[in-house]
Amino acid sequence: MKRGVLQRFDERGLKLVLAAFFVALAVPAAALIAQAYSQLKYQAFRSTQVVAEELAGRIDSTLRAAIATEDARSFGAYSFLVVEGDAAANFVQRSPLSQFPVASAVPGVLGYFQVDAAGRLTTPLLPEAGVAAASYGITPAEQAARAQRVAELRELLARNQLVRGAREDVAVPAATPPAPAESENGELRRARESAPAASLSELSSAQAGFDRLAGAASSRAGAAPARDAAVATVEQARADAPEPPAAANAAAPLPQVLEQRASFATEERQKRVEEALVAEPVLADAAAVDAESDANANAAKAEVTVRTFASEVDPFELGVLDTGHLVLFRNVWRDGQRYVQGALVDRPAFVATALEIPYRASSVGGVARLTVAFQGRTLDSLAVGSSEYRSAAGDLTGAMLHRARLSPPFGDLELTFFVDALPRAPGTALLAWVAVTLAVVLCGGFILMYRFAVGQMRLARQQQDFVSAVSHELKTPLTSIRMYGEMLKAGWADEAKRQTYYDYIHSESERLSRLIENVLQLARLTRNSQRFDLKSMPVAELLDLVRSKVATQVERAGFALTVRNDAPDAAVVVDADCFAQIFINLVDNALKFSAGASNKTVEISARRATDGVLLTVRDYGPGVPKAQMKKIFELFYRAENELTRETVGTGIGLALVQQLAAAMGARVDVRNCEPGAEFRLEFPVDTRR
Repeated sequence: MKRGVLQRFDERGLKLVLAAFFVALAVPAAALIAQAYSQLKYQAFRSTQVVAEELAGRIDSTLRAAIATEDARSFGAYSFLVVEGDAAANFVQRSPLSQFPVASAVPGVLGYFQVDAAGRLTTPLLPEAGVAAASYGITPAEQAARAQRVAELRELLARNQLVRGAREDVAVPAATPPAPAESENGELRRARESAPAASLSELSSAQAGFDRLAGAASSRAGAAPARDAAVATVEQARADAPEPPAAANAAAPLPQVLEQRASFATEERQKRVEEALVAEPVLADAAAVDAESDANANAAKAEVTVRTFASEVDPFELGVLDTGHLVLFRNVWRDGQRYVQGALVDRPAFVATALEIPYRASSVGGVARLTVAFQGRTLDSLAVGSSEYRSAAGDLTGAMLHRARLSPPFGDLELTFFVDALPRAPGTALLAWVAVTLAVVLCGGFILMYRFAVGQMRLARQQQDFVSAVSHELKTPLTSIRMYGEMLKAGWADEAKRQTYYDYIHSESERLSRLIENVLQLARLTRNSQRFDLKSMPVAELLDLVRSKVATQVERAGFALTVRNDAPDAAVVVDADCFAQIFINLVDNALKFSAGASNKTVEISARRATDGVLLTVRDYGPGVPKAQMKKIFELFYRAENELTRETVGTGIGLALVQQLAAAMGARVDVRNCEPGAEFRLEFPVDTRR
C-alpha cells in the first residue's frame, strides 16, 4: 500500500504537501510577528502618552505659576499709582500693571481692568483724574496709545455686558469713598450690618455679567456650595477677630485664626483677607484740576492721600466672552462694596504662547493632535506635524492619547491629545528585518525544497526511463545478434545471405559498444574519476579522426557525410578520445532524428569564430522544438514519450556531449537552420602553435 501511494505521488501532490507545511509554519510565525508589532506599537503609544502627560504637566505648572503671580497682586495694584514701603514715607510710584505694552506672567494679556459696583471701568493703563501722566514719564503719543487700548478694552467688555458703555460711565456718579480715619475691617462689618438689602443688590447688579461667567464655571465644577460655605467662614472669622488699631498706616498682621479658617480652597488657591495701602489723589473742584493739569503737565507729581484698609480677595476665575476673548477676574470686597478686578486676554496669543510653543517643542507635537476646549466647547485645534511611522488605519488613528484638565482658574480648559501618527518604537527596525529575513528564508527554503524534490522526482522517472531504454537498447540488438548467430551456426543461410548477416551482427555490435561506452563514460563523470589527456591538436587532424570514426556509421544508415574545414591552420587543446566520442554522439543523434528527411546528408564543418574555432554538426531533419532546446542537454531527457517513441536511444548522449565539452573548455548549443538543426561547439584557439 505504501509503495502504491509513493508511486501515485506526483508534482501536484508534492506542491500541496509543501504548501500545507509552509502554511503550518508561516501562520504561527506571522501571528508572532503581528503580536510583537502590536506590542511595539502600543509601547510607542504608551511612551507618547507619557510625553503628553509631562507636556500637560509643564503647561499646567507654568500657568499655575503665572496665576500665583496674579493672585499675589494687591487690591491697589489695579490703580495707576501704588504705595511701596512705609505709608508715612508717602512713597508713591506707578503700578507694575501700568506698563505699556502690557507685560504679564499670563500670556496674551491685552490689559488689566477694575469694575466697581456701579459697573464703571478703570484701568492702571491711565492715571486717575488729577494725576498728570507726563509727570510719570508718559509721553503724549504713549498716552494716546494707552487711551486707544483702554477704549478697546471698554468696547470688548461692554459688548459682553460686563461694564457700562462710555456714555453710561459718564452719567453714573462715583462711589463715595469711606472716611480715611477708619479701618476697613470695622467699616466692612458695620456697612454690611447697616446697609439695606436692596442697596447691596442694586450695587451688585451692575456686575451681573461677571456673575454669569462665574456661575457657568461654578455650575460645571459644583463649586457654588463650597463658595458659599467659604464666604460664611470668612464672615464668622471677621466677627470673631479683634479689630486692628485704627491709626495704623502700615499693614497689620491678620489674626492667625482667620488665616486657618480661611484655608479652604483647593490646590492652594484660597480666599484671603489683606490689608493694603491705596494711593488716592486729592481732588479739588473739577475746574481747578483741569486748569492745574493744563498748566503743570510736566510739573511735580500730584498730591495723593495714602489710605490703609482691609479687602477680602477671591481667587481668580476664568470666562470666555462671546468675542472669543478670555477674561480672568476676581471679586474684591472693600468698604461693603464689590469690585471686580482682572485682565482681558487675547485667546490666539494665549494659545500660541502658553500651549502651542511648548506643544511644538515637544516630541508629542509630531505625533498627536491637540484640541483646547472650554466647558466642552472646542476653542482651538493644533495640527500634527511630520511623522516617521503611521499607525494602521482604523487601529490607533484618532484614538485619544491623553486628556488633562488644567488647574484653577483654568479648570474649565481641557487639553486633549489625539493620535494621528506614532513614532517608530525601539526595536521596530529589528522586527522588520526579522520578519523580512524569516519570510525570505521560509519562501526561499520552500522554493528550493520544491525544486529539489521535483528534480529528484523527475530524475527518478528519467532513471526509470533510462533503465527501460538501456534494457530496450541492449535487448533488441542482442536478440538479433543471437538469432543471426544461431542461423549461421545451424547453416540455414546460403553464401549470399551470410555476408548480410555478418554485416548486421557487426553493426549491432558497434552500436552496443557505443551504448556501453556512453554508460561507462557517464559513470566516470558522475564519480569524478574521468582523467583527460589534454593536448594541442590541429583541427584538420581532429576532423580526419572524426571522419574515420563515423563514416561507416553514416554510410550504413544510408546518409552522405560531408566534412569541410575552413580553419586549416587552427589548433585546439582537447582529449582526442573524448573529442571523437562527442562527434560520434552528435552524428548518431543526427542520423536518428533525420531518418525521414528527404535530404539524407550530415555535414561536419570547422571555421574561425570570434573567440576560437567553431565546429558544427548539421542535419536536414525536422529540427528541435524551441521549448526543448535547453532540455535536450539534460541527463536522461528524451523529446519523445517512452511508450510512444519511434527513435532509439537512452537520453544520455547529448548530456554526455555537454559534460565532455565543458570539461575541455568548450561551449555547446543548438540552433535550427530551416531545415534541420545544427549543433555547435566552440573551442578556444591554442595560441601556442
